[in-house]
Amino acid sequence: MRIALAHKRLDLRGGTEKDLYRTAEGLRDLGHEVHLFCCEFDVAAPAGVQSHQLPVLPLGRTARLVSLAVQGPKEIARFKCDVVVSFGRMLRQDVLRCGGGSHRGFLQRMALSGGVRRRLWQQLSPYHRSLLAIEEREFCSDSYKKILAVSAEVKRDLMDHYAIADERIAVIYNGVDTERFHPAKRDAIGPSVRRRNQIPLDAPLVLFVGNGFQRKGLDRLLTLWDAQPMKEVFLLVVGDDARLGHYKSWAERVAPGRIVFAGRRDDVENYYAAADLVALPSLQEAFGNVVLEALASGMPVLVSATAGAAEILAGRLKKGAVARSEDSDELAKALTDLLSSGSDASLRREARQLAEEYSWPKHFVKVDALLKEVAVH
Repeated sequence: MRIALAHKRLDLRGGTEKDLYRTAEGLRDLGHEVHLFCCEFDVAAPAGVQSHQLPVLPLGRTARLVSLAVQGPKEIARFKCDVVVSFGRMLRQDVLRCGGGSHRGFLQRMALSGGVRRRLWQQLSPYHRSLLAIEEREFCSDSYKKILAVSAEVKRDLMDHYAIADERIAVIYNGVDTERFHPAKRDAIGPSVRRRNQIPLDAPLVLFVGNGFQRKGLDRLLTLWDAQPMKEVFLLVVGDDARLGHYKSWAERVAPGRIVFAGRRDDVENYYAAADLVALPSLQEAFGNVVLEALASGMPVLVSATAGAAEILAGRLKKGAVARSEDSDELAKALTDLLSSGSDASLRREARQLAEEYSWPKHFVKVDALLKEVAVH
């Protein structure tokens, strides 16, 4: 098949952008002719994948958003692809890949924790108002044949906010690179990462991975780190945030020397190898690739039960899904319980075995079947 994949940008920094790049590779490897349509290319398209730059109005992000939504489908139609998959906001596509739930739901959840100022900003922002208008047309019209949701949580969100019929949404969980993220790296690489970041080799270590610290739940972790159960525990933060200085000052107040900020890392797999537990107590998380990466590295995970990736946890790993991650007592208990079992070799094997069920090759077999089904209708 000739397949079009469309999004505003191609890079290897954001989660959706990484998934876009990997999807282009995966569908190419299955023998399809893959075309990437983006407004910006911060990295080159994968080898064997054709790239096309979509023209947008260079007048700020709101103008870019609207022009891509309206003009993008017209530009892509000229190439007569068998199926068009959009990873973002367009008014027409065959498959709408939804990796973040509805923007309406996202704004509602963030407003609850952001207070009056955030709610007022959301109501007045031209960007958010435009995005909501596009989303309403995107989900409430015949602009798509099928929605690909990355979790059942995303599916529920879309059905709640836009009354979409159940059969129009297919759930396919994200995949993970089971070679890059592997338990064998724990002994080989983990100690050097600890030494580099001045973390004792025998200290309990929790790893937090993500950008946009508040949404990912770092605030919830920092409120715990001066409590008695966490007095000997180190926290390693991989990622970035516009308010990084604020978080570093906060960390120095509550646990001097025990909270380490490593910044963005291209070798994040080595940081999984150094930790005992990964924590993602997010306020909002449509899926959470961090969860699969941790499991593939042979590690238990603490995650908000409302995060999409919490749905895949099975067996003893289910105890890592925290029902009320906003509750400090419940979160602290879950952390200490998981840390106490972090050295359990059988639990680590269980984590790895679960991740292997979500390898990228298995993921793309499911995506391929969905696209073929859509292309013949």
